[in-house]
Order: sequence, then C-alpha cells, then structure tokens
Amino acid sequence: MADSTPSTSQRWDGSRREPAPTGSEIELLRGFLDWHRETLALKCSGVPSDQLSARLIEPSGLTLHGLVRHLAAVERWWFRIQFAQEDVPLLHYSDDDPDQDFDDLEGDFAEAVEVWRAECAKSREIVAAADSLDQTGIRRSTGEPISLRFVMLNLIAEYARHNGHADLLRERIDGRVGM
Repeated sequence: MADSTPSTSQRWDGSRREPAPTGSEIELLRGFLDWHRETLALKCSGVPSDQLSARLIEPSGLTLHGLVRHLAAVERWWFRIQFAQEDVPLLHYSDDDPDQDFDDLEGDFAEAVEVWRAECAKSREIVAAADSLDQTGIRRSTGEPISLRFVMLNLIAEYARHNGHADLLRERIDGRVGM
C-alpha cells in the first residue's frame, strides 16, 4: 500500500475538457454529466491494480473499484430501468445483497470499467433519443413520473458526490488531489 499520509499533496495534472459555459439546457446537462464521468475515469487512471480495491478510508468500505461498479449500476437504474422502462436486470444489487457493488470486488477492474462505459454509452443513447427534457419515465418506488431533466440532474449530483469520494481515495493512494 502506498504511504497513506503523503507529506505533500500533488495537484492533478490530468486533462479533460471543461463543460461548455453556454448552450441549451440539454447541452449543458450532457456536458456536465460527461465531465463528471470523465472525472471518475481520470481519478482511476494510473492507479496500481492492488490499490483499486483497497479500502483506505476506514471504517468506510469505499474503493475506486466499488465506485465504478456502483456508478455503472446507477446509470442503468436511472436511465434504462426507470426512465426508458427497459426490462434489464439490476447490476450489482439484489434484495439479499444490496451492497454488492461495494462489497463484492472479486471481478476484474478492467471489466468493471467496460461495463460502466457501456452503461454510460447506453445512457447517452437514451438521452439523444428523448423528445425533450420533459419526457418522463416512471419512478419505481412511487409509480410517479420522473422527467429526463430530473434523471440527469440526479446523476450529476450522484457523480459529484462520488467523485469527491474518489478524490479522497486517490489522495490516500498517491497524494494526488484536485481535478
């Protein structure tokens, strides 16, 4: 394990395109969601494989591997299952084991990234095919309609929260912080 208390933090030197500062509402939402997706990928890049599943912030069980698995499941849940009403199985979840996205890290990280990227691509297709941000799906917990706008804002918030977690994990691994 890398030194868990680096003496100096290193600013992030990775690159990704900033979201456009102007555009339509859908363009801005897509831009910010993709920016957050790229942030997660950047936080995981270059991490030694033995550190991707390391639980470094006790007592939390958060890991970079678990975050990727979780966000793949979140993409599927919100865009495919609730908004688009697709009949696809849940990822990394069952009533008997609701936290398997974070707890079951036996699989290969590269495969988890492939699944996450595929779910992101499917989500992008669903957004592109929607008539408007006002188009609705059905929220499973209540049966009430949810708009695409709500789903996209919810995902931006989800990624923002978990990218903060990824930032803390990455700092514990090698001292890198920031973007």
